[in-house]
Amino acid sequence: MSPRSAHPAVVRALLPVLGLAVFVDLLSLAVDYDPGHTVAKPLLMPLLAAYAALRGAPRLLVAALLFGWGGDTLLLSDTDPAFLAGMACFAAGHLCYLALFRTYGSPKSAPRARAGLLAVGYAVALAATVTLLWPDLPADLRVPVAGYSALLTAMACAAAVRLGLVAGLGGALFMASDTLIATGVADWPQPPRPDFWIMLTYVAAQFLLVQGVLSTLAERRAPAAAYREVRSTTP
Repeated sequence: MSPRSAHPAVVRALLPVLGLAVFVDLLSLAVDYDPGHTVAKPLLMPLLAAYAALRGAPRLLVAALLFGWGGDTLLLSDTDPAFLAGMACFAAGHLCYLALFRTYGSPKSAPRARAGLLAVGYAVALAATVTLLWPDLPADLRVPVAGYSALLTAMACAAAVRLGLVAGLGGALFMASDTLIATGVADWPQPPRPDFWIMLTYVAAQFLLVQGVLSTLAERRAPAAAYREVRSTTP
């Protein structure tokens, strides 16, 4: 089914289904009901990817979400190999996002001065986070976590610079979610029900990134549609 042939009712119906899956997942985490989380978590990104695809999203966006689904599924396991494989899936998703922002975003979304400040701010946040976490991370995870953090930070910064506020907030929340994971790996003190906060910020991040991309695409398509309409009515 192509985006043009997708019935609007089908597209609208996906959001409540996604909302229900998010609710079940977060409630399961809040009450420490592992079976509910195990069932609901792998449904989140496929549902969001389907919604994005039916809205006419580029393949890179759908790919980023499906890589997120791979990471979500792998991180249901507590083993180190699964953690590294999940991190690799998310890294691939961030590469998709970076390519997507480069293709469809615009540096005009942020004035040059603000873009420079954003880049400096994200670089400082990255350096501080890696420096503080480094001594407490397991030795075999230090380099992978540092490399992944750099890629995640680049994605979050590019979202803010090239797509604007909504996607930028999504990137920032993605960083917050993964920082919570990293502090858990480093055995730092955690808030109550840390997995709840990790998933809450993660799902919000992915949704805002999708909305930011779709809004940008809609803005780009609007002038083209108006031009075609004018041409069709011109004698």
